[in-house]
Amino acid sequence: MFEGRWIAPLRRNIIDPLACLRNGSPLRSYWQQLERTQFLPQATLRKMQWERLTQLLRYAASHNRFYRERFAAAGVEVEKIASVRDFQMIPALSKEEVRQNTAEMISDGVDRAKLMYMKTGGSTGRALDIFITERCSEQRNACARRHDRWSGWEVGEPVAAVWGNPHLPTGWKERLRNTLLAPVIYLDTMSLGPESVSRFVTEWRRVQPTLLFGHAHSIYMLCRHLKEMRVSGVRPRGVISTSMMLLPHERRFIEEVLSVKVTDRYGCEEVSLIASECEEHHGMHLNIEHLFVEFITETGDNAGDGVPGRIVVTDLLNMEMPFIRYEVGDVGVPSSDACPCGRGLPLMASVAGRTADFLRKKNGESVAGISLIENTLTRYPGVDQMQIIQETLDHLTVKMVQGAGFDPAVLQDLTAYFRSVFGTDCNVSYEMEKAIPPEPSGKYRFSICRVPL
Repeated sequence: MFEGRWIAPLRRNIIDPLACLRNGSPLRSYWQQLERTQFLPQATLRKMQWERLTQLLRYAASHNRFYRERFAAAGVEVEKIASVRDFQMIPALSKEEVRQNTAEMISDGVDRAKLMYMKTGGSTGRALDIFITERCSEQRNACARRHDRWSGWEVGEPVAAVWGNPHLPTGWKERLRNTLLAPVIYLDTMSLGPESVSRFVTEWRRVQPTLLFGHAHSIYMLCRHLKEMRVSGVRPRGVISTSMMLLPHERRFIEEVLSVKVTDRYGCEEVSLIASECEEHHGMHLNIEHLFVEFITETGDNAGDGVPGRIVVTDLLNMEMPFIRYEVGDVGVPSSDACPCGRGLPLMASVAGRTADFLRKKNGESVAGISLIENTLTRYPGVDQMQIIQETLDHLTVKMVQGAGFDPAVLQDLTAYFRSVFGTDCNVSYEMEKAIPPEPSGKYRFSICRVPL
């Protein structure tokens, strides 16, 4: 299928509206509303956010037994919540609590059989079961569409996805829908190699996608193959990295190979898109129209500008299975900067990593695994890939993929570095691998802490 210049506008202006009308989908109206609200003053957006939060809390108190009991146990009366501090009297919700209380978290009178069901990848442990309405799903899709456009992509243009276990169209109806509405080609990260990349490039030249979307490290690995294979002509208008940390050296390499800026994005299955860079790349805009996002320090205080904090999210859309003060499991850095783009959506400077990927020192301090990778992987030539596993407080296992120019003396330097961080008695062992595979979800983990809290 050759993508003529007229096809994308046809999809955007005729086929997409007709499909929404035929299906009774509010996607386009939600999307158009979000295109307007993003440029409202931040004070206006914050007021809107607080009104939606208040509505959610009152609904949960009246229509959700799980939260009625939770509020009562904490001595919280939602009618008296008038500030963020009042709101934070509600205990944070853990992943384990969601697993143990999935059925109880469904609001009163809601037929679970009529809800949409999703299952998280469970890369930090067991998976979670999530239930939302079709309305909530369309609101999330509308938000994703708005943020996709920040990369330079336009509605109706083909997309290339670098993803694990992708859902490929089956049957002529799905294939027709894929062609008419949203052409997508896939590179499966579970089998990423020269042969699969060659097939992907062939598909790319046939479909001509304008957006490359996928796991951050997987896009980097794709670009490594493209450069090694001396492939030319893969030139998207936009690149969106998501699902995992985008390392600075990986961003630089991707931008060098593809000749386009990377738009980094952050979210999770439970609440969908949390934050995204815009065309200015001045940090990530928080999706406060749909979420209430907090950054909590180890002392339990609200993190200030530039201070890392645990990300705690409240979904303002999902009334049927509310997620109120949900611990995502990641650490982020809030920012008080104003983005040059003029949007009123506040900024998050960066995602510092997953709490599960922070390693521990004997004195109780935490070490961001992603920082260890940045300080080692990018420093030594001949080290193509690395994963740090903390088995105990004084034992690290480092998995490593060697590249051209690898010098075994590097291991001595690495051991000295790790001991300078974790103590001189830290035992460091190395395992040389041909490749470090991704998790079942398709994501890569740079560091893993197996030390019990």
